[in-house]
Amino acid sequence: MSDFVLDPSRRLFLRGSAFAAVVSLLPEATLAQSQTIRLGALVPLTGAGGSYGPPMAKAAKAVVDEVNAVGGIHGRKLDLIVEDDQTSPEAAVRAARKLIDVDKVVAIMGTWASAVTTAVAPLCWESKTFLTTTSGADSITLLPHQGYLIRTQPNTVLQGRKFGEYAIERGAKRIFFISPQTPFAKSQFDNITAVAQKAGAETASLIYDDKKPSYRTEVDEVLRFKPDAIIFGGYMPDTSIMLKDVFRAGFAGLKIAFGYSVNQKLIDGVPAEVVESIVTISPSPAEGSDAYARVARIAGVTNPDPYTAQIYDQINLVILALAAAGATEPSGTAIRDNVRKVSQSTDGTKISNAPDGLRLLADGRSVDYDGASGPCEFTDIGDILDCKFRYDEVKAGKLVLLKIA
Repeated sequence: MSDFVLDPSRRLFLRGSAFAAVVSLLPEATLAQSQTIRLGALVPLTGAGGSYGPPMAKAAKAVVDEVNAVGGIHGRKLDLIVEDDQTSPEAAVRAARKLIDVDKVVAIMGTWASAVTTAVAPLCWESKTFLTTTSGADSITLLPHQGYLIRTQPNTVLQGRKFGEYAIERGAKRIFFISPQTPFAKSQFDNITAVAQKAGAETASLIYDDKKPSYRTEVDEVLRFKPDAIIFGGYMPDTSIMLKDVFRAGFAGLKIAFGYSVNQKLIDGVPAEVVESIVTISPSPAEGSDAYARVARIAGVTNPDPYTAQIYDQINLVILALAAAGATEPSGTAIRDNVRKVSQSTDGTKISNAPDGLRLLADGRSVDYDGASGPCEFTDIGDILDCKFRYDEVKAGKLVLLKIA
């Protein structure tokens, strides 16, 4: 009796047939899942930026839902994976690795803190994952990102100039800038100083440890300079402590802060007299625009903050860039190569949302996206070309608009 030996080619045929039989039994949704385009949102759900991340994630999810409701991109649905960067570079790197290596996203959107963006950017350009950010440090767009990065936040050259100009406008002659160590602290101070010196004013600065429970020693050093204006460069937790110590020390001059640090949450959390008359400066969303109204509706808020407006624009731009790539396989490279074609086309039809843009692109027409944060036009290195700023003053526990300019 001879032994039976299975022919290798027959074994391969049987294995392939069995696989085909199993695949044919899979539900259609399981097969379609492999065709979804995955996008990542890396936002601060906790930490110093924790008040901004949840509405950012909600706005991004709402855009994905809108696009999926009209058929997705070339018939492929979108899947948004949201991760918490904890406003921490270390946590952000872990989350970004998951999004890139496990979830296989083609884009990561919404990084908020400059230190977070600086930490995750190399992971993105090395993997050819497109990165969109709301961070402002000048150094970010100077990284060797190979075009895989844009930001909708003005850089600190522009922001520093605005802070300095406002202090001079209010008559300040001795301006003190106090800040924790951040990627933008030096640039911010340098640009404040450039404006101040041109107007004949003097400046000084101090970098502090943002983990301290009290800043009385630092405040004493600030007041030895005899400033008539103090500019606060920190985040909400440390700025809250700093403002209390400045108030206790009896400083009665002009106080200016970033809008993301002295926000309504901080105002509600300290005694009213501590924050009364503080002026905040922030990049201004395009209030009154169709896109801004759309963000307000889908995010369920009356006045969307600048970062919610910006991530709304970022995800719309990513979707439109993927659609403009046509039959090209969705990728970070496809976004890189097409994002300016949909954001600053000289002959494109003006649009403010992805569904309208998808319809026009499907008809072979070009589009020019203007968003909730303003015109989304970028330099070669990824900086936003133009931006307006809003100036608010704390009065009786509320932020009151002074001007938009």
